[in-house]
Amino acid sequence: MRWPAITTCLMSVIFAGCSTVPQPKPIPTGSLESFQQRAAQFNEVVTIPTFETSPDEVAATATNLIAAGNAALDRIGHIPAAEVNFTNVIIALDDVNYLIGGASDRLGLIEQTSTNAAVRDAATDAIKLISEWSVGIDYRDDVYAAVKAFAATQPQLAGEDKKLFEDTVRDYRRAGLDLPRDQRDAVEKLRKQLTAMETDFENNVTKAVQPLKFSKAELAGVPDDFLAQEGIKTGPDEYTVKANITFHYIMIEDNAKLESTRLRMMTAQYNLARTENIPLLKKILVVRDDIAHRLGYTTYADYVTETRMVKNGAAALEFLQNLKTGLQPKYDAELETFRQLKIKETGDAKAVINGWDWRYYANQLRKTQYNVDAEQLRVYFPYERVLQGLFATYQHIFGLKFERVEAPYKWVGDLQLYTVSDAKTGEPLGLFYLDMFPRDGKYNHFAQFGIIEGKQLPDGRYQRPVCSLVCNFPPPQPDKPSLMSHDEVETVFHEFGHAMHTILTRAKYSRFAGTSVPQDFVEAPSQMLENWAWDKTVLDSFAADYRDPSKKIPQEILSQLKASRLATEATYYRRQLSFGITDLTLHMQIHATNADDVLPLSNQTLSEVSLPVPPDSAFVAYFGHIIGYGAGYYGYAWADAIAADMATVFEKSPHGYFDQTAGMRMRNEIYAVGDSRDINISIEKFLGRPRSLQPFLEKIGVRKTDGK
Repeated sequence: MRWPAITTCLMSVIFAGCSTVPQPKPIPTGSLESFQQRAAQFNEVVTIPTFETSPDEVAATATNLIAAGNAALDRIGHIPAAEVNFTNVIIALDDVNYLIGGASDRLGLIEQTSTNAAVRDAATDAIKLISEWSVGIDYRDDVYAAVKAFAATQPQLAGEDKKLFEDTVRDYRRAGLDLPRDQRDAVEKLRKQLTAMETDFENNVTKAVQPLKFSKAELAGVPDDFLAQEGIKTGPDEYTVKANITFHYIMIEDNAKLESTRLRMMTAQYNLARTENIPLLKKILVVRDDIAHRLGYTTYADYVTETRMVKNGAAALEFLQNLKTGLQPKYDAELETFRQLKIKETGDAKAVINGWDWRYYANQLRKTQYNVDAEQLRVYFPYERVLQGLFATYQHIFGLKFERVEAPYKWVGDLQLYTVSDAKTGEPLGLFYLDMFPRDGKYNHFAQFGIIEGKQLPDGRYQRPVCSLVCNFPPPQPDKPSLMSHDEVETVFHEFGHAMHTILTRAKYSRFAGTSVPQDFVEAPSQMLENWAWDKTVLDSFAADYRDPSKKIPQEILSQLKASRLATEATYYRRQLSFGITDLTLHMQIHATNADDVLPLSNQTLSEVSLPVPPDSAFVAYFGHIIGYGAGYYGYAWADAIAADMATVFEKSPHGYFDQTAGMRMRNEIYAVGDSRDINISIEKFLGRPRSLQPFLEKIGVRKTDGK
């Protein structure tokens, strides 16, 4: 998800006859000052973010931003109609949006990562203030008059300039500027209300904490290594795990033998932020629906998807429903396999598989039928070595060089900062931070946060991007390093893909830079890169038993791991589809007259598409994606279909997942251009052919039955 450690001197080994496999080595350190000086030689700017560290500084940033933004808008609004041009109106608006986005992104990171609760709260308030003010930008008559005056000149533009102009005009229409004044004002008021509620919802998700206490007997089956971690053992026979920490939750759901323990854990997570967010979600959905209707759309889903690849809500829902139907035979077979395992374990011939069972029995299936114990695989993935391998791989295929530099400011002690340069030319490309372990008050999932976006500045120099990975991997222990699961290795390959998307941009305008692509495409490049975590050659370049680095993952174990994934893919994917279908259903069916149906309708939909949710639970209260991805969660499956197709470019290349030619094509045709051209063109240029759904269907075990 985007929001959402090492320059390796490549040690060459022969691969496929003539290529090299990057071998991880400790990354060298560099100088931040020299990196910035080198950027100047390329007519570029590398800016180190200045982070607010007190509530007063946060508040001052919001105040100063609004003042600066208003002054810039005043300048646009005061341009005589006869003097308007592309630079002083359209580019100037992109400059304003860049100014707002930079401050908002930085404050958003502070809100989710600061170790100071007062600063986090101040950032929440500042974001709400900025969001409400930024909505009002769309409704400035003087600025819109300048845009219309320029449009009236019927400008002859091309390429990225033309797209910026057309998208700007479209955005004004979508904001309601063509409506009568009273209706336009009503939409503006509703949008301002909405931004505040959305910020509160997301903040409630981050703040939600639910520690659960268990005895050792209640945690039978849970690995001792996990129970021995700092903070878990809190009494002679008391263990405290947190439902809001992802790896805690998955550890219990995957391994706890007692069904009552798994149920208790899932119920706790599915009720996080319930009291605060269910009433809030009702209001959010009603306001979204009201805005959509006032703007002339049948549903909010239609409003959201108009600018995306899928184009309308019905098409998005049909895509998910078709996948749901296609998966049904495999899904039924998988559930029956799980049920037989439960019968064997419990002795209950009438056993049924519930939502809190599937992870556990999928894990048991891996162990019994496929001889794969996910927990035992952790020894092959010590965190530092995974990072070294990750960075060596990405440097190799994308032609990059990373160096570690000292961060001028650290919001947490173990924060790391790295530079990214072009390996051949030395051109500075950007910076990324790593904030990788959990702590109280921190964002509790895995994401890439943009901090400074790429953009060509008014003086002609190019601002290079800065971003941060914010993750929650198991922390190191006194007697052993942080050991990652294979799923977590897959996750870090995914999230770092978003960082590459951000940093490798060449788009002139900030609205097209990096991950600012259609939301139903944005996950595709990172989903594609998850495949690297399943490739034996890639894994052998870094994965090794931390106790004896000469021991690699045996091919038969990796083959069994792949087979076990396919054996449970329908259950996994039906769960993902349940989120997307629930998201669309709520945004297509909830109106002012039935807002009280939000919770029962969401639980019903989740339970019909996937396994029944725990009784008296409220998953949607903790489903943060319903805000940032509102009516857009379908995009994960949509993008996954594209990702599977894109992966075939590497798979069919001479050097597979280490193929530098394919990597540079990815860098140039996908990452560099961002949204500066139609994303369908970028996909086809990378593929070298029209898109195909077949690789995705094969990946999830569905046989293609028609030409769609």
